[in-house]
Amino acid sequence: MPRLRATRMVVADDEAFQSPLIRAAMGLAVPSSVEARIQPLSEVDYPALSEDPSRTLLLFRDLSGVFAAREKGLRLSHLNLGNIHYGPGRRKVSASVFLTQEELDQIKLLVDQGVEVEARGVPTDAPVNFSSMVDRFGKGA
Repeated sequence: MPRLRATRMVVADDEAFQSPLIRAAMGLAVPSSVEARIQPLSEVDYPALSEDPSRTLLLFRDLSGVFAAREKGLRLSHLNLGNIHYGPGRRKVSASVFLTQEELDQIKLLVDQGVEVEARGVPTDAPVNFSSMVDRFGKGA
């Protein structure tokens, strides 16, 4: 997190919110200088986060959470896909991201709206931009 210079981390995830184990692990993993909140996806005040000048790292379990947050008022200019695991119908688009055609199409909608989308597992990885993701997906990489 130091490399991101975030002063706040919000985890928008129902499962994490309900799990004492996940909440405890997150509490240990986040530096004490960073405000950390774990909230159900539907209870995060996305418009307020969008307006707040604090540098916030907002984490979702999957892409459906990103789109649910957008419907609830989240404005974003940049989206990093960190880790989306392999599964049926998914193709590798970066070292740590596997997408379906439907997810790729949904991401394209964000790109068309001016959102910069990239894939990288950790901040020190080289970013994979959306056009490269499309190329890799098409090649079945």
